[in-house]
Amino acid sequence: MFPIRDHNPSNRTPWVTWTLIALNCLVYLLTADWGGQMRGLWAWGALYPDAVTHGFYLHGLFTYMFLHAGLMHIGGNMLFLWVFGDNLEDQLGPLGFLLFYLAGGLAAAGAQIALDPWSPVPMVGASGAIAAVMGGYLLMFPRARVDILVILIIVYKIFTIRAWIVLGFWFGLQLLNSLGASSDGVAYIAHIGGFLAGLAMVLPLFLARGGPAFWRDTQGQPPHPSIDYVATTVPVVRRRKR
Repeated sequence: MFPIRDHNPSNRTPWVTWTLIALNCLVYLLTADWGGQMRGLWAWGALYPDAVTHGFYLHGLFTYMFLHAGLMHIGGNMLFLWVFGDNLEDQLGPLGFLLFYLAGGLAAAGAQIALDPWSPVPMVGASGAIAAVMGGYLLMFPRARVDILVILIIVYKIFTIRAWIVLGFWFGLQLLNSLGASSDGVAYIAHIGGFLAGLAMVLPLFLARGGPAFWRDTQGQPPHPSIDYVATTVPVVRRRKR
């Protein structure tokens, strides 16, 4: 299940969101085995909890969020950032959104380190910072309409549901997987930490906008005109009888 777009694109160009996506893609191209093959950059920039705990490789607290381990890794992360980043950038402003994003990634790193401060396993990926974006989006726009693509083997379908369902389901999965002590290599605690940090960092803005009154004024959606996308269908081609 993948979110592919929301129904309230930002009124202004989300330059920071686009720049973050471009920068992540560029670094991935430089470090991929089929690209620039700069594996030394990947190893240098990853986050090593054990090293950070001992006061070394502190730059990894920030550089890790621009590195990825594969196409699916970066593709999923950038998709989520593209869907949820623009409206939050619109509310926070370009500089405010950039600082929010970096702080979210730092909070995610802190949560993962707190879980296992002596771990020698490197951590990479923008998902902690993007989780913060998702947390902020949930608080500001819980009733925004989001299109999700559901794939079941060879059958696919696009559904439109509210943001609080999409993001609440995603957060629930992170909690469930973290409690199950999953060994799939995903930093679920970092996701949880980033998400909660995003909620906390956006809370002052939400209250300044009026709190629940902001929801009433906007119906819990981004304050832009909504777009209703036209459903696409595959034309039916009938066989001719001979």
